[in-house]
Amino acid sequence: MIRALLCSLALIFPLAAQTPPAPVAPPAVASRPVSIAKPRVQLLTSYGPVVVELEPELAPKTVANFLQYVQDGHYKGTIFHRVIEGFMIQGGGMLENLEEKPNGAPVLNEAPQSFNGGLKNTRGTIAMARTSAPHSAMAQFYINVMDNPRLDHRDMSDEGYGYCVFGRVIAGMDAVDKISKVKTEWRRGMGDVPQFAVRLKEAVLLPPQP
Repeated sequence: MIRALLCSLALIFPLAAQTPPAPVAPPAVASRPVSIAKPRVQLLTSYGPVVVELEPELAPKTVANFLQYVQDGHYKGTIFHRVIEGFMIQGGGMLENLEEKPNGAPVLNEAPQSFNGGLKNTRGTIAMARTSAPHSAMAQFYINVMDNPRLDHRDMSDEGYGYCVFGRVIAGMDAVDKISKVKTEWRRGMGDVPQFAVRLKEAVLLPPQP
């Protein structure tokens, strides 16, 4: 009698003991923003090496433009042709005879977005030099030797557009300070020209950090 009852129960629930447990979904992995590696460039000057770290996330076109000039060897043999103590040092576009090297096309001025991202014309930052036209920067750059908020983006007018900061000095600021203190003169219609050439021997893209 008991055996017959067990057989009946087995017929009513034939798969109850064989049903595998429902698969457990793997835990959700939170998506993480992919950060762009920050390139580092070493500027070999006649006053010592200077290493700048660039910000491609905040100024992608400006960084790409600068790196193209670096990779093309454009900066080799140029000088810092405009030096103002307590302000900035500017270079990357002229030879020792103050002839300008050929440039590529002007780059879009990304000052609004780089400024909003936190890059300002503070001591030790590197930014693009340009004429009074906002989008006229090509190869020349400058390094701030003090905070220069008047060069920052304020508005979208020509006067308030600002100068695009795209990185900062992470080593060799002592060399920048030395350059900023050299004696200058008026030469070939240009002011603030160092009496003795301050050379930019080469600009080298450094290997990515591990």
